Amino acid sequence: MEKRIIAHLDMDAFFAAVEEREKPHLKGLPIVVGSDPMEGKGRGVVSTANYLARKYGIHSALPIARAWQFSQSAKKEGKPEVVFLEPNIKKYSGVSQKIFEIIRKYSLQVEESSIDEAYFDLSFVKSFKQAESICQKIKNEIKEKEKLTASIGIGPNKLIAKLASDFQKPDGLTVIGTDDKKKCTELVEIFLNPLPIRKIPGIGPKTEIVLKNKGINFVKDLKNLSKEKLKEMLGKWGADLYDMARGRDNSPIIEEYEIKSIGEQETFLKDTKDAGFLFQKLNELAENIINRFNQGDFRKFKAITLTVRFADFETKTSSKTLSKPINSLDNLKFEALKLLTPFLSAQKNPRKKLIRLIGLRIEKLEK
Repeated sequence: MEKRIIAHLDMDAFFAAVEEREKPHLKGLPIVVGSDPMEGKGRGVVSTANYLARKYGIHSALPIARAWQFSQSAKKEGKPEVVFLEPNIKKYSGVSQKIFEIIRKYSLQVEESSIDEAYFDLSFVKSFKQAESICQKIKNEIKEKEKLTASIGIGPNKLIAKLASDFQKPDGLTVIGTDDKKKCTELVEIFLNPLPIRKIPGIGPKTEIVLKNKGINFVKDLKNLSKEKLKEMLGKWGADLYDMARGRDNSPIIEEYEIKSIGEQETFLKDTKDAGFLFQKLNELAENIINRFNQGDFRKFKAITLTVRFADFETKTSSKTLSKPINSLDNLKFEALKLLTPFLSAQKNPRKKLIRLIGLRIEKLEK
């Protein structure tokens, strides 16, 4: 197989960095972008925390109320209070596209994996040293034109490149690879072995517990398990994990993703079982979804999924595949209402639990 040189770019605390760039008075302060904390009563989560806020223990996906508590604890210790800002996705998307345009000047194969991350193929330069030089130019150009920093990892595949980009944040550039194939394999092994298992993409809290109960804390421990044992423990994904622990990844750069679903969800300020309120919120979700649907190159959709999360965090989904594809807002509202109604009665909510969140998604999109 021909030698691959893959890079992964990850913007540093992207949402918070954009806000700080545009509001100079925030410079040097801990910043959290997310839902309104409402003085500790907010129900959402943190989208992004800058590095100063992370020193307080705040991180992405942390409940916003908990982030508020951390901020108040820091304030009592005489540290700066966290600045909480609501996200402006339209603004961040505009900046994101400018960054991806910079990357495309240096590589013809770019995969936009999220609003602030991208993989790009540099195999054409034939040398890891040259690839490093190109990535430094990309970082410099982003800093000069957008006044933002990025961390880039370079490796022989997407897996190693992504792990490397996280290795020296912020503003890092990490190369895990060399032009000699055997030495490259050795470098990858040296890099992977001491990493905590949670660093491997796909290993979440539940899988981490399963593995740690078996005495597996680091990637080097993971390599002691056979492929068969991992498949027995984790199903088909166990076989993928076996290869990942050895730094193997043949996944290609995917330049365009086909959108397979469009969804929205909302967490309520108070848990509720008020039918009128829930129907109103469901209608609002449906309207947002249809707006996004109409902006895309789609004609119809054929499946709808409703998500309900109760006050005790139990989460249920209900789906329906329609006999005929639809595309109207009224039809979506009608079908979504039919999916939600059983959760307001003993049919799907026998203990009459209050509802914390609802989500709606359309699937099987037709162009």
